Amino acid sequence: MLHWSIRPLELPLRFTWKISRNASDAKTNLLVRVGDAGGTSGWGEAAPNVRYGESPAGLLTEFEALQQAGLAQVQDLTDLTALLEARQPAHALRFALESAYVHYLAQRRGQSVPQLLGVPAPLPAVGTAFTLPIMAPGEVAGFIERHGLARFPLLKVKVNQELGVDLLAEVARLLPGRPVLVDGNEAWTDADALLGFMEQVQQLPGLSVQLLEQPLPAACAADYRYLRPRSPWPLIADESVTDAADFHDIARQFHVLNMKLMKAGGYLNGIRLLNEARAHGLRTMVGCMVETSLGIWSALQVSGLCEICDLDGLLIVRDEPFGVVHEEGGRLMPQPQVPVLD
Repeated sequence: MLHWSIRPLELPLRFTWKISRNASDAKTNLLVRVGDAGGTSGWGEAAPNVRYGESPAGLLTEFEALQQAGLAQVQDLTDLTALLEARQPAHALRFALESAYVHYLAQRRGQSVPQLLGVPAPLPAVGTAFTLPIMAPGEVAGFIERHGLARFPLLKVKVNQELGVDLLAEVARLLPGRPVLVDGNEAWTDADALLGFMEQVQQLPGLSVQLLEQPLPAACAADYRYLRPRSPWPLIADESVTDAADFHDIARQFHVLNMKLMKAGGYLNGIRLLNEARAHGLRTMVGCMVETSLGIWSALQVSGLCEICDLDGLLIVRDEPFGVVHEEGGRLMPQPQVPVLD
């Protein structure tokens, strides 16, 4: 019989993480462990997200319900999948449970995670974007210098309607020509107003916008269909695709899928989403929440299926506790072996 456990993980942040809908100085993630009597274990991380109605307390309650429903009796990955399908826990908890079990199986079988999942292995070093959160424009220069943003191959800039143009102007002034991904986190509600913002941004000297991520709410499908042929930059679907999507329609709204394992609910479904996206002509990207190196290590295991990596979540954490991924020169280097934290 397997033994499962879960515990909260308090994560103070290196700076205020402000996006269009909220701001925080700390996060509470959850750490899941599964192990057997022989000492083999696997670990997974849950990063609950309020956007999807998730909270640490809610995930802890769901974990206890899964324990009562027979989690310890799981015999294989098919058993675990069936239990999770029947109980439908929060996506972040589902990912933590499935990834812990996949990591346990990989340890027991002497396989790598990509081998077990049947996907390409990650590169030894993977370039990542780094995110500049919303802040007063006068703070941008100090932030860029303090956190060494010049070393990253791609900058992601969080924007809202009030400060978006000014923030991007500062980035362009300080790092002219640097490729930029603009992330609206659903800040706009009107496609024509958004097009006006795009027109202003296009006039900023030195700014090299490459991509625009989820500027309108996920519910605005018709607006995205209107916007897609008019946008000067490829549009990325983030909040519009969680654990399921009509990719025929998503391909009419967007050019790129940002798959996050925390919202996909696990490796298996995340891989399915990436394969469906590619089959419908979408480019693929792997993203993250604010996570430790355990969660980022997990995301890197499927990065071989993705063109773009936005995996800076561990770099936002002030005292990252595990060290299973290291960053150097804007590139992430995951340890080759499956993480064992005990």
